[in-house]
Amino acid sequence: MSERIFGETPSAWLFVLPAVVVILGLNIVPMAWSFLLSFKSANLVTPARWIGLTNYRVLFEDPAFRAAVEHTLIYTAIFVPTSIVTGLAIAVMLNRRIRFIGVYRTMMIVPYVISFVAQGVLFSFIFDAQYGVANGILNAFGVGRQGFLQDPGQALYLLPLIALWAGVGFCVIIYLAALQDVSPTLLDAASVDGAGRWSTFYHVVLPTLRPVTIFLLLWQTLLSLQLFDLVYVMTNGGPVDSTTTIVFFVFHQAFVVFHAGYGAASAYLLGLALLLLGIAGSLVRRMQERTA
Repeated sequence: MSERIFGETPSAWLFVLPAVVVILGLNIVPMAWSFLLSFKSANLVTPARWIGLTNYRVLFEDPAFRAAVEHTLIYTAIFVPTSIVTGLAIAVMLNRRIRFIGVYRTMMIVPYVISFVAQGVLFSFIFDAQYGVANGILNAFGVGRQGFLQDPGQALYLLPLIALWAGVGFCVIIYLAALQDVSPTLLDAASVDGAGRWSTFYHVVLPTLRPVTIFLLLWQTLLSLQLFDLVYVMTNGGPVDSTTTIVFFVFHQAFVVFHAGYGAASAYLLGLALLLLGIAGSLVRRMQERTA
């Protein structure tokens, strides 16, 4: 009986057990608990009260939640295509044998390994409305002082541009690896046929990079929809809630105003969106593999 459950080497479970405990304790159990919490009215202090689907129903009618979704989608629509296109352009430029190429590649990768919190602190000083370097440079060119992160009309659009400083690095890494995997035979054949540099890139290199591009599109979108660090460090959701994203909305509801059940419900709506996005990406990859 024990062999059916534990296999022929039950002692191996002793090595797996710590990882299983960590996964259950830090992932599965909290997920199940928060899912049940989303059906309750709870403040993490007094006993929770079961209210069924009320939290979800109120969410769809909450203008603050709709605004958070809109802000997240705007950020995603700016950051994702810009990071991919810029990453591809830089990777093409770095995919050559020139002097100090290793230094140039390292310079592009270093920002990626710096935490978003450190980046947020750095750019908070740069874009400070009173004493920031950015306004100093603009003043030198005769441009008036800007509000930047203190301006509700600018803050949301500034966040994806700041995130590009590090976000592009990941795209560069992936595209560089993919470019070096392009078959030289294909490039030589295009050259023999008289194709120019742009024609070769468009008709030979770009189709080869399509699977990588789909992966980056999915990956960067998933990251964008979970934006929190930059918002928390740089704007705290302001000014006037103009940079409140979905994850920051979840955090604010659960740990600032202590509407834990409401925050859990909004978190699970985001989780459902991410799950559907992941499934869509998987289906696209399978269709591509079948047609390849």
